Amino acid sequence: MTQPEERGAKVRFPPPLVFLGALLLGLAVNQWVRPAPIGVARTVSIVVGVLLMLLALALVVSARILFSRTGQSPIPWKPTPELIFTGPYRFTRNPMYVGLTTFGIGLGLALNNLWISAFSLWALLIVHVIAVRPEEAYLAEKFGDGYRTYLTRVRRYL
Repeated sequence: MTQPEERGAKVRFPPPLVFLGALLLGLAVNQWVRPAPIGVARTVSIVVGVLLMLLALALVVSARILFSRTGQSPIPWKPTPELIFTGPYRFTRNPMYVGLTTFGIGLGLALNNLWISAFSLWALLIVHVIAVRPEEAYLAEKFGDGYRTYLTRVRRYL
């Protein structure tokens, strides 16, 4: 008798598309509804924005590299073979989502578009509901006390 194929978290929608939607919505609202400039010197917003985007990329890439090294898929509905406790996972349980949020905030700053930055935070809230909560339930069920101990040591976001 064969074992049924293991499934991952009960996530039904790709979280990166939520962040992409927030970015596109920010561009659209700024263009067709009402521009919302950041309100700081352009040089400052560009420099800070670019630095945030670079930090975000480093965070996402380092997490993705760890996934590859452990044979895991970043697709949340695929099974998780093991927990990762190194790299950015020492500081945040969700470095990819933190990175995508930070990237959006940085892009909004760099483009002088407050909408993009604001909608990036809303995207994280949506992803929290549609992905983070189901992922946490799945990992707690699969890994039990090891995961629950990790929850007490490392913050969900920052």
